[in-house]
Order: sequence, then C-alpha cells, then structure tokens
Amino acid sequence: MSQTDRPRPSQAMRVGAAILGNALEFYDFTVYAAFATWLAKAFFPTDNPNTSLLLAVATFGVGFVARPLGGVLIGAYADRFGRRPAMTLTIWMMALGSGMIGLLPTYDQIGTLAPVLLVLARLLQGFSAGGEMGPATTYLLESAPAHRKGFFGSWQLASQNMGSLFSGLVGLLLALLITPGATDSWGWRVPFLLGILIAPVGYFIRRNLDETLDTEEAHDSIGGVLSDILANHWSKVLLCILLISGGTITQYFFLYTTTYAINTLHYSQSWSMATSFATFISGTIFALVGGALADRYGLKTVAIVPRIIVTLLLYPALLLVVSSGSPLVLVITSATLIAFHAMASGAGIILIPMIFPAIVRTAGLSIAYALGVTIFGGTAQLVFTWIIGATGDKLSWIWYVIIMSIISLLATLAIRIPEELNRKQETSSSGTALAGASS
Repeated sequence: MSQTDRPRPSQAMRVGAAILGNALEFYDFTVYAAFATWLAKAFFPTDNPNTSLLLAVATFGVGFVARPLGGVLIGAYADRFGRRPAMTLTIWMMALGSGMIGLLPTYDQIGTLAPVLLVLARLLQGFSAGGEMGPATTYLLESAPAHRKGFFGSWQLASQNMGSLFSGLVGLLLALLITPGATDSWGWRVPFLLGILIAPVGYFIRRNLDETLDTEEAHDSIGGVLSDILANHWSKVLLCILLISGGTITQYFFLYTTTYAINTLHYSQSWSMATSFATFISGTIFALVGGALADRYGLKTVAIVPRIIVTLLLYPALLLVVSSGSPLVLVITSATLIAFHAMASGAGIILIPMIFPAIVRTAGLSIAYALGVTIFGGTAQLVFTWIIGATGDKLSWIWYVIIMSIISLLATLAIRIPEELNRKQETSSSGTALAGASS
C-alpha cells in the first residue's frame, strides 16, 4: 500500500510514534548513567573506586563524541529524504549499541578488549542519539496544529524523561528483586538487554507515518543541506548551542543524582533509584505543563521564567539535601527542582527549530543540539565527579550548573523567531503551519 493509500494517522498516533521511539532511544542512552557504578566495576577495575568511576563516566562521555556526526549526517538526511526514514534508521542503530553493552564480556574475562568494545558500543549509541532528536522533534512540530505547537513540541523533552524514568524503574526493580551481589555479577546487564526492544517496537510504530517534509522544496543532496547551514545559518547554530548548554547540564545534574547519592552521600541503591524514579515522573509531567503554558503565554516567557527559578533554587536546595542527611529529602528536592527545569526546557527546545527554514530545520536543530549536548552534557558527569573529588566539597559542583544556566538564559533572551510563529494562537488550525514557515 502506498503512503497516499494509507489512512491518515491521527494526531495521537503521530505524537505517539515520535515520542515512544525517542523515549526508548533516551532510555538506552541514559541507562548507562544510572548504572555507571556497576559498569566501573565490570570494565574498569582499579584499586581506587573513584578512579574506576571516573573512567566509567568518561566512557559515558565518549558516546557524545559521535553525537555531532550523527546530528550532522542524519539531520541532513532527514532534510533531504524525509523525517520518517531518518527516525527509522536511528531505531535500529541504538538497539545494536544497547545489545552490545548487554552482552559484552567483562574486564576479568577478556582484559583490555572489554573497555575497548564498550567504547565502540557507546560511539554507536552516540551516533544514533545524535541523529534521533532532530527528526523526532521536527516531526512533532510539523505535525502540530499551529495553536498547539508548544504542547506537541514539549513531548520531545517529556519523552526523554520517560526514557530516563524507565531506566530508573528498571534500576529500582532490580534493587528490590535481586541482591547487590547479583547486580554486580549479571544484573547490570538486564537494562541494556531490554533496550534491544527498541528496534521492532520503533520500526512498527513509525513505518506508517505521513511525511511532513515537502520533498519538492528540499535540497537535491545532503551536501546542499549542509552548505546552506554553513553559508546562511551558522550564527543561529552557535546561539542555539549556548541556549542548550545550561539546559543539558541541568538535565545531567538530575541524571547524576543516582551516582551522587550512592558514591557521595552513601545512600542505598534502593533510595538512589527511587530518587531517579520520582525525579523523572515529575520531569515528564512538567515538560508537558511547560508546553501547554507556552501555547498560552508565549514560548520565550515559559522558557525563561522557570529557568530563573530553578537557577536560584539549585544551591539552597542541594545544601538542604546534604545537611539533612535524609534520602527522602533528596527525593522530594530533586522532583521539585526538575519541575521548573522541565517547564523551561519543554518550551526552550521548541525555539530552536522555529528559527530555521523548513529545508534545513532538522539539520539546524540536530547540529546545534548534538554539539551542545556533546560539549556540555557529555562532559557534565566527568566535571561533576572531578570537582567533588578535587575540592572535597559535596556542594562545589552545583556552581558549575548555576553558571551555565545563566549563560543559557542570556542565549534564550537573544533568540528571535518569526512573529507569526511566536504570537499566541487564539484559533485552531488543522494544517502543518510550521512545516512551510520561513521556507
């Protein structure tokens, strides 16, 4: 059956297709962060546990090295051939990387080859994750009615939190169902083996989507897309990287809480995973709240105001966590902070594709996002761990998050999007207004 003969997917189906695949992608990519402590033991055994952890989180950062390449190539591919084939491609690649990690022999079994293979798996995951975000977000926005672009687009961040939530849920279940010794031995493999489900599930839900790219208007080659970006839109890409910087470091602040709770605060595995679980439930809900508020009050307003609030709260909140010595305080504080962060990020991420023409929209978003996440998110856990180890101060790392959040705020203020896309929409529209805007 040709695409023109298929029944048109409903709005719920189009959103579901984009977010489920994106959630599964980010589950695979972020589950590494949640299980960094166990991966350190399996692949980087040393006499110093902090050194082992540093090596493990450094390998987490290796995945980000491939992100810009994935963002460039798959983003340009999506602007040349379509959003749907690009989203299908990334599904298969992420599943392969996840399966590799779940099945790899450990350092004790094959020596130095084990961490080398782990690095290769992370590179494949990074390439795929770098290419996934742009097509999925662009598809969400181009499928949205004009008056609901904020809500539709906010599902992108919500789906990231869903993926992180699922990784936290898996970790919590493992903590409750098996012993710490079993987790050290084989339990850490379970989350990565579950990630193999990405391929069949993602392919099934995405194969019948409508294409939102007007191929008649598209560039005639991938090189043409990239040349257009470099010649006409490089300054927008740089500004968007700065916008992303504070948001991604704050996001990895929340991802790091599992490692922080175990290694710095010395809380149990169960409490640490419970923190991750509660945090990303809150993040999922409030990302959507941010998108809905953005449709009512404007994207920039919602991208800026909650970001100011979370930036002001970060230090006193972490001080409360450390001084209380209570894991329950950590759970509540993390869930509260991410609510403001998610509202700001749910709206902020939508600003980026809206400033690019449709024919380079996915590439512009993908390149900016991949570079921003690579430079700042990919190094976040390594910087956090290093700062705490170097200073001996459990609060010292939070200043890095605060400074980058301020930079992100300034970049958000500098963003300018077309008035017809930024104004509050009072009436509904069934068309894909964004798809042709600024073309």
